[in-house]
Amino acid sequence: MMQSASAPVLFDRSLLARRQRRAAQAPETFLLERVADDLADRLAAVNRSFVDAADIWTPGAGLRPYLAGGFSQLAHLAAPGTADETLPLAPQSLDLALSALAFQFVNDLPGHLVQIRRALRPDGLLLAAMIGGDTLTELRQSFAAAEAECEGGVSPRVAPFADLRDVGGLLQRAGFALPVTDVDRVVVRYASAFGLMQDLRRMGAANSLVERRRIPMRRATLLRMAEIYAERFADPDGRLRATFDIIWLSGWAPHESQQKPLKPGSATASLEAAVKRAPRAGDKE
Repeated sequence: MMQSASAPVLFDRSLLARRQRRAAQAPETFLLERVADDLADRLAAVNRSFVDAADIWTPGAGLRPYLAGGFSQLAHLAAPGTADETLPLAPQSLDLALSALAFQFVNDLPGHLVQIRRALRPDGLLLAAMIGGDTLTELRQSFAAAEAECEGGVSPRVAPFADLRDVGGLLQRAGFALPVTDVDRVVVRYASAFGLMQDLRRMGAANSLVERRRIPMRRATLLRMAEIYAERFADPDGRLRATFDIIWLSGWAPHESQQKPLKPGSATASLEAAVKRAPRAGDKE
């Protein structure tokens, strides 16, 4: 399955792959550790055993160091360094698909989810976490203000991120049953904007947009960005806030044993009767 003709190519996957390979030589970053630990907890809460599992494009060594097991094998699929985002997965070959901090860099996320859905056996599970929402809003605003002031224009410096509701809709469009999405907001504090940018480089998450500016940023613009960041987003103790929104998504390959929504008109009690019920112990006025 090649890149959908209608899907825009936002990310330079060759550049992203090179940066992630370099980042893999460094110790695991705090964000991946947090997400991987959370994923392990969420998976442990699922009352199911899985045999064949795949870790899809999680950076670095993947999720294996964080998972206790529960399945016979866990294949780690490395992200491609080309525009071809085809997954090497046979239809109905998996019971479980996992991913941490990778889907935000997929050019064709709808097609990606369709591929995963096809690779899952009936009643197979997708559980993934991706960057989204208002992630790095402080850095985005500071860059835009500094470039407008110093250079008379704005270039794309921070990637666009998916919204929680959009991700839920994509799961449904891809054919997943019982789709669930939620967001975990993580606010990290730094001594300066440069500390944040260093962390992003360590994660292999520096700017890899196709439309990125190809010439180095002027030193004056970079220093002004750091000043604006400190002016607008500092706590009383002087440390700077950086927002990371982790969008969690899960969905099941359809199976006849799964719960089905009630058909319209099949309810046995009216809404009016439910609203007029007598108060029970513990009810709040």
